[in-house]
Amino acid sequence: MNFYDAPPLLSNYLNYLKSIKGKSKNTINEYFYDLRLFYRYFLGTSQKINFEDFEEINISESSEDFLKNLKIQDLHSYITYLDEYRKINNKTKSRKIASIKSFFKYLHSVIEVIDSNPTLKLESPKSSVRHPVYLDLEKARRLLNNIEGRNKIRDEAIIMVFLNCGVRLSELVSIDISKISGDNLTVIGKGNKERTVYLNDVTKKSIDKYLEKRPKALRGHEDALFLSNRKKRISPKAVQHLVEKHLKNAGLDTDKYSPHKLRHTAATLMYQYGDVDIRALQSILGHENIATTQIYTHVNEERLKKAVDKNPLNDLDK
Repeated sequence: MNFYDAPPLLSNYLNYLKSIKGKSKNTINEYFYDLRLFYRYFLGTSQKINFEDFEEINISESSEDFLKNLKIQDLHSYITYLDEYRKINNKTKSRKIASIKSFFKYLHSVIEVIDSNPTLKLESPKSSVRHPVYLDLEKARRLLNNIEGRNKIRDEAIIMVFLNCGVRLSELVSIDISKISGDNLTVIGKGNKERTVYLNDVTKKSIDKYLEKRPKALRGHEDALFLSNRKKRISPKAVQHLVEKHLKNAGLDTDKYSPHKLRHTAATLMYQYGDVDIRALQSILGHENIATTQIYTHVNEERLKKAVDKNPLNDLDK
């Protein structure tokens, strides 16, 4: 299978990610976009094409010989291009570097078409720790109290799932009715990994209320939990639109908040009020690396202060 008219080595790698590594379609798309830009840079510079014309380069029939001759200095040059010309932040640069490293590991160690791996000493830029953007409890309640319109019951259920379960947008739109069992919901996360999400009472009640009114789905969409007005599985774009609409109705900043920020909100509120440790939160959110989950630990500074104040040695001077 040839992905996106990619040249042979890249196409084979994308097939490997799908069939052997079990990566999801969205993940494979990200690898392709990262590596297409990588190809375009080296093909473009070798042909002395202007940076602004790189987007026009068709990599599908290009020679891949440059992959065998790359040096660490060439990779540094590419990172400089990302930084200075494309103005890509460190977090995105780190992801693109990870894509390159994975590709060259495949070329060197898996199919052995290059003699050495030039990415072994390629470092990722340091990323500053960014605090998650989230709705505080009062704003979350305000959002829930301002859901109106013809799809009010459906939209309430969608936002309830975001705010109480902390699912990703891709996970929410892929929810199947058959995957709901009592107060448990099975979702497909990154890397096609299944995990079980617990539905609290208010979320379960909201979903049940929606199911009572849910229209009959078109053929092929019968198991989809959330349907669009066309009676098909709702799309990520439609969910983004409805979330933006209800945020605006609640007087909340739509430039600041989004479906992903509702996921941040769920995680933050669970950590603040749920007496949940970081490992449990990692499991709930489906994070592969606990470092990803640790961005939420800053939000509980007040609780930590109270814990220190309650240390029994704190009253020695009394």
